[in-house]
Amino acid sequence: MDIKELISNGVKLTEAQLDKLLPGEDVAPTTLHKAMRYSVFAGGKRIRPLLCLEAARAVCGDTTPALNAACALEVLHTYTLIHDDLPSMDNDDLRRGRPTNHKVFGEGVAILAGDALLTEAFAMLAQVPANELYNVRDYVAELAYQTGSRTLVGGQVLDLEGEGRSLSVDELRAIHNGKTTALIMAAVRLGGMAAAASPEQLAALSTYGRCLGLAFQIIDDILDITSTPEVLGKSIGKDAAVAKATYPALVGMDAARAEAKALTEEGRAALDVFPAERRAALLAISDYLLNRDY
Repeated sequence: MDIKELISNGVKLTEAQLDKLLPGEDVAPTTLHKAMRYSVFAGGKRIRPLLCLEAARAVCGDTTPALNAACALEVLHTYTLIHDDLPSMDNDDLRRGRPTNHKVFGEGVAILAGDALLTEAFAMLAQVPANELYNVRDYVAELAYQTGSRTLVGGQVLDLEGEGRSLSVDELRAIHNGKTTALIMAAVRLGGMAAAASPEQLAALSTYGRCLGLAFQIIDDILDITSTPEVLGKSIGKDAAVAKATYPALVGMDAARAEAKALTEEGRAALDVFPAERRAALLAISDYLLNRDY
């Protein structure tokens, strides 16, 4: 499978729908909508929407039921990036190769743009069709749990509190599972739910998402050390600068890579419940994320 073509097609599909669902720049208040669209359409591989779409394909052979869920995930992810980059959080100047939102629009508008995107995510999710197993209430509950105080936002708080402290691997894993894994879990689970996944299928997708999410963040930790801003599209060395715990720092580079590989293999094995032709894209994505250099 051509992973570049898969990603490119996912980007086109997601961005065309996002353009329809988000308010235009000419809609009042124009500054807010320009700020929202600035970050949403700043580029990126749209991995979370792609995972959502391909999880649906694994279940039913079609991505259509999950399209609005995929868009919801992308705008919610963008809100987290805008807020992460703020001076009070990670204090970053660069995101996806462009100045961060607050550098262009100011901190106040950036905060509000993130708030608005979080709200828009649930409006998009409310447009996902119900099926015989799941309805809008189920979709909303899933996304709210995976991105709330016990998961994504909670992981961000643990991350802030962990700066400058000596953490165990278990404590670091809890941070990563909140900050990164939860939204990837939401992506594959919502894709499966939108396609009426059986309990067995949803459990398989959950295992895949859990393993993929942690492996993804371990590779991110590695790239923060080994890559460059030009390649990565964002600042590097930030973790070391604020004495933030990372997998390479705690267990070493070789052990971190080995852990990411083992998690990827565990996630791949979970997908055996799906027909080979329908799980191929999810397998290709996991391999790509493990071996990426940006």
